[in-house]
Amino acid sequence: MRKDIKKYLKQYTREEQELLNKSEIARRFNCDPRTVDRYLKIEAGIIEPRKKREYTSKLDEYKSTIINKVDVHGASAMATYKFIQKKGYTGKYSIVADFVKEHKNEEISKATIRFETSPGLQAQVDWKEDVQMISKHGEIFKVNIFLMVLGYSRTKYVCLTTNRSQETLFSCMIDGFRYFGGIPEEILFDNMKTVVDRSKSSFTQVELNTKFKGFSDDAGFKPITCRPYRPQTKGKAEALAKLVDRLKVYNEEFEDYADLEAIVNEFRDDINSEVSQATNEIPLDLLKKEKEYLKPIHNIDLLLSYISAQKEYKVNKESMVSYKGKKYSVPTKYIGKKLNINCVDNNNINIYYNNDLIVCHPLSDKKLNYKKEHVHEILKSDAFKDIPDESITLFIHENIMKMDMLIGE
Repeated sequence: MRKDIKKYLKQYTREEQELLNKSEIARRFNCDPRTVDRYLKIEAGIIEPRKKREYTSKLDEYKSTIINKVDVHGASAMATYKFIQKKGYTGKYSIVADFVKEHKNEEISKATIRFETSPGLQAQVDWKEDVQMISKHGEIFKVNIFLMVLGYSRTKYVCLTTNRSQETLFSCMIDGFRYFGGIPEEILFDNMKTVVDRSKSSFTQVELNTKFKGFSDDAGFKPITCRPYRPQTKGKAEALAKLVDRLKVYNEEFEDYADLEAIVNEFRDDINSEVSQATNEIPLDLLKKEKEYLKPIHNIDLLLSYISAQKEYKVNKESMVSYKGKKYSVPTKYIGKKLNINCVDNNNINIYYNNDLIVCHPLSDKKLNYKKEHVHEILKSDAFKDIPDESITLFIHENIMKMDMLIGE
C-alpha cells in the first residue's frame, strides 16, 4: 500500500472522502483511479487490505544452524554450506555466502554505534607488536609498545617492552594505574593468550586465564574481551597504535635501549599534552576530572606479587643502571652484574642484588643520579686512584655537584 496516498486520505473525514474526486487524486499521485477507489474502500472499512505476499527460501530452515556455526564456532560460509548440504539443503552456495555476509554486516553495524564512556568507566589495552627501530650505530632493536588508554579523557599510558609475557602485561598495567592515578571500572582487551584461556574458549564464549582473572579481581576491574565482528569496540587503542608510527622519525637517533625507552616516555607525555581529535580537549586536562571517578590503588603490594619474573638491569662500566631512561649509581663491585629494581611508591626505587637491598635512590627526572659515596668510589677506581680521599671529596663538592645531575647522600 502506497504510504503517500494513505497519508493524503487520512487527513479527511469519512464523509469528506466520499466527496473526493478520484480522477484528480489519481493524476496527482500518478496512479490508476481504481487504485484510489480501492484505498478509499479500505479506509472506509468496506474491504480488507491485501496481505503482503510471503516469500520462502530453501535456506529458511537452515538459517539458525548457519548462524550457530558461524557465530559460535567461527565456521566459514563454505564449510557451513557443505555441512547443511548433508542435512538436506539443495540450494546454491552463493545463497549461503550472501546470507552469511549480510548477517556479519548486520552484526558489525550494531557494533559501530559510537558511544562515549563516562569518567572512570573504561580503559582499553593493546600492544604494538614487533616494532623495529634502528640505533645510531645501525643496531636493530625489535621491541613492543604497550598501550593503555582511558575512554573518557583519552589519556594514554605508553611504554616499551622486550616481550609480551603475562608478567610484563601485569607490570605495564600496574605502571599504567600509577600513571593515571587510579583504576577504571572495566578494561577492554582483545583475545590475547595472556588474558584468555584459548583451550577453554569458543568463538563467542570466552574464558579468562586463571591467573589473569585473579589479577583483575585483586585490582578491582572487570575485564571485557572483544566479541566477534566487533573490531570497532577497541577503536581507541587501535587509533593509539597509529600514533606510535610517529616514533619512526627517531630511527638512527638513539644510542641504546635506555635511550629509546626515554624517547617513548617523552612521546607519551607529548601525546597526552596535545588536543585529542576525539574530544577536542587535552587528555591530561580531562584526566584531572576523571581521576575523581577512578578506583584508588589500595593493594599495590598484592598486585606486585603477580610479577614473578622481575626484570634484570645490568650494571654498566660506569657503575650505573638505567631505569626508565635515567641512570642510577651502585657500588663499583656490582659492575657487570645483573640487578633487580622495584619502584614501590613512585617516589623511590630500591635496587637489589640476589634479593639483598644494596641502595635506595629517589625517583628523579635527572639523567644521571649518584650517591656521593658511589662517585667517590668511581673516581677512586679510575682517574683519581692515586689522589687522597680528602682531595676527591673536595673535587666532588666543587665540581661534580654543580653539574646537571643529582648527587645524594
